[in-house]
Amino acid sequence: MKFLRKILFPFSLLYGLITSMRNYLYDKHIITSTQFQTPTIVVGNLSVGGTGKTPQIEYLIRLLQNDYKIAVLSRGYKRKSSGFMIADENSTAEIIGDEPFQYYLKFPKVIVCVDVDRTNAIQQLEALENPPDIILLDDAFQHRRVNAGFNILLTAYHNLYVDDHMLPTGDLREKKSGAKRAQVIIVTKCPINISEVEQFEITQKLNLTSKQSIFFTAIEYDNELKGASNLNLSELKNTETLLVTGIANPTPLVEYLTNQKIKFKHIKYPDHYQFKEKDIAEINSEFKSLKSNNNIVLTTEKDYVRIFADLQNLRYISIKTKFVKNKTSFDKLIKKYVE
Repeated sequence: MKFLRKILFPFSLLYGLITSMRNYLYDKHIITSTQFQTPTIVVGNLSVGGTGKTPQIEYLIRLLQNDYKIAVLSRGYKRKSSGFMIADENSTAEIIGDEPFQYYLKFPKVIVCVDVDRTNAIQQLEALENPPDIILLDDAFQHRRVNAGFNILLTAYHNLYVDDHMLPTGDLREKKSGAKRAQVIIVTKCPINISEVEQFEITQKLNLTSKQSIFFTAIEYDNELKGASNLNLSELKNTETLLVTGIANPTPLVEYLTNQKIKFKHIKYPDHYQFKEKDIAEINSEFKSLKSNNNIVLTTEKDYVRIFADLQNLRYISIKTKFVKNKTSFDKLIKKYVE
């Protein structure tokens, strides 16, 4: 696979040229962007998937929801619908996408909507009888038709964008210079004990402008597993667990469970995977083959919203974004922009 990606390098050069030309046209206002009255915050990345956008959006919701009416706007990746939609009691992960459905279930006061055309979606939101005070755009850093007021760029600790290459050789959607559009860069999925020295070295490596701020976050796992009934993670130490994931990068979760001395078997599916009947049958077969008693199937929260109706003994583990330091500074930056 790595060899194949290397020999596709000429296509990476072509793709980089195309995206650079597109960004140039936007930068020079030859192609126009729309700026809206409603404060808009983009959470995105330069690479494809796996940087922790969902927990970062949830962090912003928790930060702002008590003082403002919030809307979350997503493309609704792999949804079986089209056009602008606002999540309601009839919504499912299939109809609006797994991440939007997760937001809808967790934050009932938040307007959750989907549309490939974010400009149209924001116009629809602003036309509502009770419009939102703030709009959070999930994974819209490359959607330059919207001139967002505030851009947060995420890059994973183990795969910094400065070490990556353009698609298809690497995972970058656009050239590294695109990072300059962000007001804030967050290095995600860091070790919780990352040293000051390493933070400084990464900051130097990313070569921020004087107008940019950098923060470092880690993944915080919830000890209470939720599902049909809740149980504590420690209860898994005396049994066997079947771990099922359909996310871009399950490595941090695998490492966490291993460090917690949890015995598990892992079935890995691609990101945003739409589980079929044969997949459910495979999972059930693997589950029945586990030898200890009181076994469970464990999955991520994002996967849970797609398969909770099809599996018994299923639980999910929640994650949150935890700032390594300077949490207060980040919060003040966001609130200052919104105010």
